[in-house]
Amino acid sequence: MIYPKEYKSALTLRETQKAIKLLKDTFQLKLANALNLERVSAPLMVTKASGINDDLNGVERKVHFTMKNVEGEAEVVQSLAKWKRMALYKYGFKHGEGLYADMNAIRRDDDTDNLHSMFVDQWDWCKVISKEERNEEYLKETVRKIVKAISQTNNAVKKEYPVLNFEIEEDVFFITTLELEEKYPELSPKERENEIAKEHKTVFVMKIGGKLKNGKKHDGRAPDYDDWSLNGDIICWNELLGCAYEISSMGIRVDAKSLHAQLEEENLLERENFEFHKMILNETLPLTIGGGIGQSRLCMLLLQKAHIGEVQCSIWSDEMRNECKEHNIYLL
Repeated sequence: MIYPKEYKSALTLRETQKAIKLLKDTFQLKLANALNLERVSAPLMVTKASGINDDLNGVERKVHFTMKNVEGEAEVVQSLAKWKRMALYKYGFKHGEGLYADMNAIRRDDDTDNLHSMFVDQWDWCKVISKEERNEEYLKETVRKIVKAISQTNNAVKKEYPVLNFEIEEDVFFITTLELEEKYPELSPKERENEIAKEHKTVFVMKIGGKLKNGKKHDGRAPDYDDWSLNGDIICWNELLGCAYEISSMGIRVDAKSLHAQLEEENLLERENFEFHKMILNETLPLTIGGGIGQSRLCMLLLQKAHIGEVQCSIWSDEMRNECKEHNIYLL
């Protein structure tokens, strides 16, 4: 936990609630316009047998339950990484068109702190691209458009609440995990992100999921949605907390070749028996780019809050609630 010295929220509780609505309403419109997305309804749960739930790092336990009138087990989603691509196909989206959805998830194994909650809310988005657009420059241009939408949203919120003074650097600095390792060989992955974000303010850390020269991964990524050579995280420097602050995990999604290679590397080739994976391998599903943008994360950053619990309702230990209160952090 990080407790900023002499912290006091710039907004009251009621002002915060109004600001959250303004921020969310504004950003989703800016994002949709920038990437040509339209809103769709999203599931809270999927069947275990579908193989369509997000496996994150592959070790997190999903919330699951049996049902009265349906055989098998259901799982609360951890994100919509796979579901979105299936939806693009089933809804008939064409090249250059995309969708976004309000995603609510439960990640029971997340360690709760200033930035992490068991409740996760994201704008999950996905867009149909061509084979020729599966390249690094297209990825970078998409990142720039998202950061621009964040900046426009920040300006709208500050206009309504002049007491806020957060500034986002629109000039994104791009760096790969391998370059980060070479630049800071003695530091851990998170320490590397802190250093690069502090220097450049807005950073896109690319190529997450594969092993580095030291044989370790910068961070985990499921092998069946992001292409590890064409993905990354949008990270901002959070001056209030003094740390790198992830806003979005995103990337160009796997094609048949990269899916098989990544499943093989993770010893998970049995997943190729799931319908979703078969539809990628036989090239039924469209080629896509997509990601998740944290709603509470963005609210926390732009509204200059010290804890994610100040902008969302979740479950926290009594110890955390009491300590936060002692430091003028009031959790919803």
